[in-house]
Amino acid sequence: METDRLILRPWQEDDLDDLAALCSDPDVMRHFPMIMSFDQSKAYLAKILKKRESDGFCMDPIIVKETGEFAGFVGLNMPAYKEPLPFDPCVEIGWRLHKKAWGKGYATEAATAWLRFGFETLNLSEIVAFTIPANKGSQRVMERLGMTRDIDGDFQHPNLAMDHLMSQHVLYRLPVKAWRTSMQNDS
Repeated sequence: METDRLILRPWQEDDLDDLAALCSDPDVMRHFPMIMSFDQSKAYLAKILKKRESDGFCMDPIIVKETGEFAGFVGLNMPAYKEPLPFDPCVEIGWRLHKKAWGKGYATEAATAWLRFGFETLNLSEIVAFTIPANKGSQRVMERLGMTRDIDGDFQHPNLAMDHLMSQHVLYRLPVKAWRTSMQNDS
């Protein structure tokens, strides 16, 4: 997929160093439970590729057309945690971008393309997104995408202990009907 400024492409072997740099940056990872070592990033990439194989999609790299730089990743995911999410089964949209890519609208631009893919190609009825309450930047992206906060859907993340600082998550939803309405209004 392509957007005006971005190329959204599958992972390549030489993306591991870029992924490891992204996932080891304390600023990028401040809303995640931990920064990742190189080996953890390598295992994470293997997990992502396995998800592509099993689900047919995953969170893929975004490349800035103008520079050819790896800006991070954006995409769709079918969560598979040790315990199910309260709203499973679901497909989530998510992103993680390098600091140098923040504030440029890349997450919204790439996520918009992924929403189109999810609703038009995969025929999904809804796409969700979630994060910790402190991650206001991601929540603003969710809102720009037309997603609505489901306060009654907020939940404790099943991979984190109940008393973990980041266990509480907020839930955003985008039903296909709302997405189609927003697409018609943008035309």
